Amino acid sequence: MKTIIEKANILIESLPYIRKFSGKTFVIKYGGAAMVDEKLKDAFAQDIVLLNFIGIKPVIVHGGGPKINRIMEKMGKKPTFVQGQRVTDEETVDIVEMVLGGLINKQIVSLINSHGGLAIGLSGKDGNLIKAKRKVIRKVSPETGVPEIIDLGLVGEVEKINPKILIAMDESGFIPVIAPISAGQKSNTLNINADYVAGEIAAALKAEKLILLTDVEGIKDGRNKLISTATTKKIKSLITKGTISGGMLPKVQACQNAIDGAVGKTHIIDGRIPHALLLEIFTEEGIGTEIFK
Repeated sequence: MKTIIEKANILIESLPYIRKFSGKTFVIKYGGAAMVDEKLKDAFAQDIVLLNFIGIKPVIVHGGGPKINRIMEKMGKKPTFVQGQRVTDEETVDIVEMVLGGLINKQIVSLINSHGGLAIGLSGKDGNLIKAKRKVIRKVSPETGVPEIIDLGLVGEVEKINPKILIAMDESGFIPVIAPISAGQKSNTLNINADYVAGEIAAALKAEKLILLTDVEGIKDGRNKLISTATTKKIKSLITKGTISGGMLPKVQACQNAIDGAVGKTHIIDGRIPHALLLEIFTEEGIGTEIFK
């Protein structure tokens, strides 16, 4: 009986959040261990279907870096990253499109549907969802101290999101699952960081939340202690100090872009925890790092 009562208390605790978020859009970036471990994959799909059934509108943007790396290495290509961005030549972009737009996207769709959801796979090319251009980044040369342009190859950055297809899917009760690739200005395929895509889609949809699943607890301070909540001002300070760097940079920048686009709150959470989404959304304590304006 005690166990049954505890389950009832958990449901009661979630009630205010269900009431608050019903009818709202959540953009969720799905990546890391949660895409690899079979139990975590199953838990993620269950979470998405539950959110959908109680009236929350999930929009999923997925990564797939580890799978891309493995296939590249099998083909004798070494993955290279600059500031958390994959350097992408013509051969690599074909691998990216095959893995993200085909294999991984359809696996996620199938898993969600197996739990009773109605998911549909998309890429940024579908319905002109993502308009993108070649991304240019600059890095200060340690020898000269002068900024140099780094050529990332066929890597894109979002120019504009056309949410029309996502709105149509929402009105029909479908769950969009989006691969972060798009056509560039010359119709060539561009590989776009999934964190940035998620942030821009969240802003375009005026989503209630942007949630990024990662393989870390959240953002850590200089003493390696988890930061539970942070303002965008504090995040900028941590970037300047070098506390936030590498693969965490695209994540926090995506959060900042989303908040600038009127998204309510953003969250960076540990996707290695089963049902991490439910713990973040429906419990008072939450997990990971919450970022707000």
